[in-house]
Amino acid sequence: MRYLLLIASFFLAFSVQAQKDTQAKVFLDQMGAKVKEAKGIQVSIQLISKNSQGKALGTKNINLKMKGERYLLQQGAMEIICDGTMVYNFDGVNSISKSSLAESDQTLSPQKLLSGNYDKDFNYKLLGQNGTTATIELYPIDKRKNFQKVTLIIDKLKSALSSASILDKSNNSTDVKVVTINYTAILADKLFQFNRAKYPKNVEIFD
Repeated sequence: MRYLLLIASFFLAFSVQAQKDTQAKVFLDQMGAKVKEAKGIQVSIQLISKNSQGKALGTKNINLKMKGERYLLQQGAMEIICDGTMVYNFDGVNSISKSSLAESDQTLSPQKLLSGNYDKDFNYKLLGQNGTTATIELYPIDKRKNFQKVTLIIDKLKSALSSASILDKSNNSTDVKVVTINYTAILADKLFQFNRAKYPKNVEIFD
């Protein structure tokens, strides 16, 4: 579940002042504009978690559906539903945690990771680029966030996220690979509405 929250769920201490790199902003704004224009987005993502020594600990495959601020993230039996106001996190067994969108803001939601809308929460800089990709580092402005930094690889031709790496405060990392992404998905509103009846009767809900 920790991996989902890192995606569903972006500090290293440094001596220089982080700024908003204007070159990086161009690519982030282009990615954000594409997401904003999309009426529905469906994404297949692979997550590889690594310890602080870089040893791979496991691989997760998740599916994400997005519509504006709403999203549905699924990994096996586990899922996270955000209706734009509340977030419901089902552990896949017998419990659902419920929180407001604001309360869950300490984690990096998948919607935020893919959105390109980072001005409010991050400082960023362009590390480099070639003919097809741009590499950008993001640093959270709020030091209470549960991650240190995020490195993005953006496909310049598609104005879309290709991959990312999230470094947490224990120096563990999660590599995120976008396997497929569809910006024209037709998604019903009911997908993002929490429905208690779809879960087993023994499942408890915790606020």
